[in-house]
Amino acid sequence: MLKEFKEFAMRGNVVDMAVGIIIGAAFGTIIAALVSEVLMPPIGLLMGNVDFSNLFIVLKEGKTIGPYGTVAAAKGAGAVTLNYGLFINTVVNFLIVAFAIFFLIRGMNSMKKKEEAPAAAPTTKECPHCLSTIPIKATRCGHCTSDLRAA
Repeated sequence: MLKEFKEFAMRGNVVDMAVGIIIGAAFGTIIAALVSEVLMPPIGLLMGNVDFSNLFIVLKEGKTIGPYGTVAAAKGAGAVTLNYGLFINTVVNFLIVAFAIFFLIRGMNSMKKKEEAPAAAPTTKECPHCLSTIPIKATRCGHCTSDLRAA
């Protein structure tokens, strides 16, 4: 059983998948930082100094009665919150990752189409009399000298 597991784990596609997952996780971290640190602050500024990561609704007051300035302050007081701002950040993260993957796959597909270019038109044909290979424009077979215009 250990030998079978080793064979399974060392297959090329399993290793490739593992590398893809690791790179994907790192890519997700980069996108999360891009959204929370680069994109959302200007969007929040345009919307009147809104910090999306601190948009929340208090569902139940904590030990200390609010208002709470941040999600962390509400959590620290033991309040139950609905953090819709963090949800907005997560949706934006997802959309950016989805677009990035879409463009990556689109680029790979276009490269694959270039590789799979249609085959060139044939340049030779068979003589119907002697079955030798001759140029496609030939009017007389070079092997058996048959006239190919009538054939």
